[in-house]
Amino acid sequence: MENNEVKKINPEEEVQLTESEIIEQMQVRMDKLAVLKDNGQNPFEQLTYNVTHHTNEIRDNYAELEGKVVAVAGRLLSKRGMGKVSFCDLHDRTGKIQTFTKIDALGEDAYKAWQKLDIGDIVGVEGEVFTTHSGEISIRTTSYVLLSKALRPLPNKFHGLKDMELKYRQRYVDLIINPSVKDTFEKRSAIIKEIRRFMDDRNYIEVETPILNTIPGGATARPFVTHHNSLDIDMFMRIAPELYLKRLIVGGFERVYEIGRLFRNEGMDIKHNPEFTTIECYEAFTDLRGMMELTENMIASCCMKVNGTCDIEYQGKQFCLKPPFARVTMTDAVKQYSGIDFSNIKTDAEAFEAARSKGLEPEAHLRRGEILNLFFEVFVEENLIQPTFICDYPIEISPLTKKKNDDPTLTDRFELFIDGREYANAYSELNDPIDQRERFADQLKKREQGDDEANLIDEDFCMSLEYGMPPTGGMGMGIDRLVMLLTDSASIRDVLLFPTMKSLDK
Repeated sequence: MENNEVKKINPEEEVQLTESEIIEQMQVRMDKLAVLKDNGQNPFEQLTYNVTHHTNEIRDNYAELEGKVVAVAGRLLSKRGMGKVSFCDLHDRTGKIQTFTKIDALGEDAYKAWQKLDIGDIVGVEGEVFTTHSGEISIRTTSYVLLSKALRPLPNKFHGLKDMELKYRQRYVDLIINPSVKDTFEKRSAIIKEIRRFMDDRNYIEVETPILNTIPGGATARPFVTHHNSLDIDMFMRIAPELYLKRLIVGGFERVYEIGRLFRNEGMDIKHNPEFTTIECYEAFTDLRGMMELTENMIASCCMKVNGTCDIEYQGKQFCLKPPFARVTMTDAVKQYSGIDFSNIKTDAEAFEAARSKGLEPEAHLRRGEILNLFFEVFVEENLIQPTFICDYPIEISPLTKKKNDDPTLTDRFELFIDGREYANAYSELNDPIDQRERFADQLKKREQGDDEANLIDEDFCMSLEYGMPPTGGMGMGIDRLVMLLTDSASIRDVLLFPTMKSLDK
């Protein structure tokens, strides 16, 4: 036990630096760097450092490591002390540990150089593991190496990064200052690993499909357009991998999935970023019911992995993610929350009349099924708090889905809603090439009416169906939204390391 304690005061936590003070501090740090270089000690020339332990290993295995010499490396985020004794907090990827440094252990010159280190400097420290008088596990420094000099002062911890836009633009600073942010992204990584384990255990194989497409397809969305110079053609950043993955089902893979980025040239809000991560999976010889079981169990498995329970809190609300989830048809949900029963509405004209009776003014080109979906968006979505599969979507908005055998105006499709947000979309996949061409033709009519998100005809995909695709279930789920839910994050930007931001010069 060590009795040489000092009061833990970090002056840089007292006030927020002004721009002029930042410039002044940077000059001081540049001057220190110049002195180091003049003395042949350029910290940026360091190549390696032999780290023996991370900080959490020292804390978790203290009984074994007490009295032993360890070597750790990380960033100094606090300095306190006086005279011949000083304390610092060294942070690495797993946490922090206190260093205890005395002049008689380092020698006068080395200790003087230690005292000149700045908050943010990255150092390697070697020393003996012990516990201070106050019970804090620490390292008694016997030697150190300056591995990288921080030339720009960090925002102080007391004030932190309160400007949300700055947090997203300078995520590297956010990660240094706010350990909870790093925890969110470690959980994100754990969720994606769990999804892969879950799918691999079900004998799916992970594949990769093109990001640059000659035809945007697989979803109703506006694409980003680019140009391939060598081929001299316009190409599209993919809006979905669906049509390629179903080609693989045709080819006999039977169970495939892809985790990857999609790109949609649409609006931005707390639920939407122009590029985002999804999982899409397709399984031969199953249908919508199989995809429901897979989806709810995947979510529950991820929740257990990062939270240890299926009962969680998100933004002040309680949720149970334990299967099975509720299952409700779109028609029944619309009837429940709007009072309009679309099972009694047979024509477009009747649908328009029902809409006007509820104060809605649908666009003139919309049809019955599209107006049913409009009712759902206006009256139902916000009420779907606990996990709910909404089933039986109208054919007009489901161009890649099998019709229901007992009602050809509806399709064998679900979307999963939690807290009023869509999380997953799944079908019993359309495998009739004749029907598929007719659906694509219908989508072209929508484009002619001004819907630039409607599908184009993918002739090669249609050709692939002509070779025969088995009955197949398919599902796509937004991983970013799932991470938001499982980490209690309010905005999609909170779970993207580098969200899309407007250029500062615009």
